[in-house]
Amino acid sequence: MYISITGFRAHSVWHMPRFWWHAVAAMQQVKAAPGLIEADARSMAGVQHTRSAWTDRAAMLAFMTSGAHRQAMRVFPEIGAGYAFGFEAEQMPDWATVRALWLEYGERRASEAARRQVA
Repeated sequence: MYISITGFRAHSVWHMPRFWWHAVAAMQQVKAAPGLIEADARSMAGVQHTRSAWTDRAAMLAFMTSGAHRQAMRVFPEIGAGYAFGFEAEQMPDWATVRALWLEYGERRASEAARRQVA
């Protein structure tokens, strides 16, 4: 299966209502997406994380580039910074592993993206 992990941090607390508006719509969309095996979300240390498992990468990309999720991706640079990455795995990682992977792979890239937006 294909695993996708995301992490997003809003620029400020004032951006959170707009974030939640889009995040809720995207989560509703993902729950009905073809190829989805499992998806959930959690806030950890000020970062809004999602983890999802898909039958394959193509199914995840079809979801990611359509509907509410596509609309969210268009506005998220205005309200925060984040990073997503994926990989093949036998099972969904637990949340401790998600956090460790985010700190290793995602946090640095999200920080780089935020710096580019400010420059």
